[in-house]
Amino acid sequence: MYQTIVKMQQQVKKYLSTELKDTLSQAKVSVQLCLLALLFALFASGVILLFRLLLVWFDTYTQTQALNFTDIIDDWRVLLPLFGSFLIWGVAKMGSKRYKRMGIAYVIHRVKLHYGKIPLQSAPGQFFQALFALATNFSVGREGPAIHLGAVSASVLAEKFKLPDNSVRIMCASGIAAGIAAIFNAPLAAVIFVFEVVLREYKIHYFFPVMISAICGALSSQIVFGNVHEFEQIGATVIPLSQYPLLALFGIVLGCIAAFFNRSLLSITAMGQKWPLMQRLLLAGAITTLVGLVLPQAIGSGELAIAETISEHPSILFLSAILIGKMVTTIAAIGLGIPGGLIGPLYGIGALLGTILGLICAMWFPSIAPYIGLYTIIGMTGMMGVCLSAPLAALVALIELTDNASIILPSMFVVIPAFLISHQGFKTKSIFFKQLEIMGLGYKVAPVNLGLQKVGVRHLMDKRFVIVRDDDELLLEVLKRAEGRSVLARNTNDAVEMIQLELQASDTATTLTRHPIQGIPDTATLNEVYLCLSIERRGEVYIYQDNSDNIVGVINWAMLQKEIRSGQV
Repeated sequence: MYQTIVKMQQQVKKYLSTELKDTLSQAKVSVQLCLLALLFALFASGVILLFRLLLVWFDTYTQTQALNFTDIIDDWRVLLPLFGSFLIWGVAKMGSKRYKRMGIAYVIHRVKLHYGKIPLQSAPGQFFQALFALATNFSVGREGPAIHLGAVSASVLAEKFKLPDNSVRIMCASGIAAGIAAIFNAPLAAVIFVFEVVLREYKIHYFFPVMISAICGALSSQIVFGNVHEFEQIGATVIPLSQYPLLALFGIVLGCIAAFFNRSLLSITAMGQKWPLMQRLLLAGAITTLVGLVLPQAIGSGELAIAETISEHPSILFLSAILIGKMVTTIAAIGLGIPGGLIGPLYGIGALLGTILGLICAMWFPSIAPYIGLYTIIGMTGMMGVCLSAPLAALVALIELTDNASIILPSMFVVIPAFLISHQGFKTKSIFFKQLEIMGLGYKVAPVNLGLQKVGVRHLMDKRFVIVRDDDELLLEVLKRAEGRSVLARNTNDAVEMIQLELQASDTATTLTRHPIQGIPDTATLNEVYLCLSIERRGEVYIYQDNSDNIVGVINWAMLQKEIRSGQV
């Protein structure tokens, strides 16, 4: 019995080290890839659900949703942002400076340039700093920690399994989708957000693992918190076509305000990079506290602001004051380094803006009054879509969060002019990519490198090779019988050399030539082979598994060029 178990363990280990890696190295859909995505999504969803449950637990003590405008000055909870600043600073000081970067922009950087490999050491800082930021009423969103923690969970598991780098990126994208779906109960929006914002490309072999992970995240959220659509209480009815000219005007106004918000946030972000961490955090806490003293609806993730827009008989002046306060607290929090996302605050800002414009239009055109709820939702869609350069993800997210498909056409009608005004008229770019530029982090990859990153070395390597000891007579004999196979030898310095026979120009005699070749792990992609061989545009590399003594294949420049010209990368 024991021998049988040992034999089974050896077979499983062999499968994980060879057959599974060979399958995952291909840029194709596979059952193995989907099953791994499901496994990793379960783990990522568990982490996000723990995060949400802790937030609920904190709220049982702080009850931040019960802040009252009339007695806010006597309420101790108004000081929560200042307490939060010290807590966030304390967590940051306990962690290593090497792993201080976090958030969506950082995740995009790691996905683009490092196959989504995110250090595990960055996870505790992101978890607790974001938890304290949200629990102490800073104007930040929940999707920031969800994306970072989902990505870390999946990438760490992928490296533990020693998966090929090309599949690590897919697992990381899947973890992100699981995190977003678990935090918002919006699986389709999670899938589109991953492709539109994080990956910025569409490949069919990415789609199924990402979709499975989003389903897993949404189902996990529904099991624990119920099938809740956060904004379904916002009433929206089909608007008549006669009112579409007003929607076009709404789009122009929204585009201008979104551009102003982006530019202000990025200016504060660039300015804050020069200040000490403690100074930035305290300033963000002080600004949030001061605004909260006067306008408690302007602080927090955005729920308080949205609740005010759907209250009975909202005042235009009061909503305008909350809008200004919400923009100030969001710019202060995100720009000065409070960890968290942007989607929640953008929903709050968009809801306020849409409601204000709807109420103003209703003053001149009373027939608009029944559709003010639709203006509220359109404002949320437009602010997220324009500021994050993710119009499709924003539209789908609001469809899922409101459980109302009637918003599709009017939202599209508003988002298009808003996006064009902001991005072409004011030269606005995605906040995340501008943040990367400010932080000095890269995200651009040449098309040929990007294509090669999708294929693992095990897919292309030649497994027909011979390794012999370093003896000239033996090498000559082996080369004569190699029949096209590569012949490798280790020299006295333990370096691997490629052995070849070359024909002399003077006669028909042949001579033995050798040159050292570089080793690349079997988890690497063809991009690493390209970077190694493209310098001289010739040569070979050997592929090893686990350690350089265990050589499993050889790739030469001709094989790589053939793969590039095949159009598969």
